[in-house]
Amino acid sequence: MTIENIQNEIIDEFSMFEDWEERYQYMIDLGKDLPLIDTQYKTDSNIIKGCQSKVWVHAEMTDGKLAFTADSDAIITKGIIAILIRVFSNQNPKDIIEANTDFIDKIGLKEHLSPTRANGLVSMIKQLKMYAVAYQTQLN
Repeated sequence: MTIENIQNEIIDEFSMFEDWEERYQYMIDLGKDLPLIDTQYKTDSNIIKGCQSKVWVHAEMTDGKLAFTADSDAIITKGIIAILIRVFSNQNPKDIIEANTDFIDKIGLKEHLSPTRANGLVSMIKQLKMYAVAYQTQLN
């Protein structure tokens, strides 16, 4: 499935909810379903800088596709990273680098986050794309 198709699925899912309380609950549930990062990767070098809470992300390349695992010590943040991993995991680095993230605005996520969480969201996207750049460089 393409990144755009996954983003459209997420937009559809969020549009089913009447209010932001329900959407937050959905994000929390997504975070609970996030496959946990292996404890060996919960290191300072895997922490995303710029997040209010701790978010660890690990990337591995398999058959030309990047797979991400993550965890966070905050439930909303864990839900946010779960959404991003759903979009970007198991995609090739080039597609991740070139991916548009307008879906975040379409679901209204950024406007419903505190300024520090919104900055964290931007940092998460930036870090996932940086992993893609690093792996793309290895492919060339």
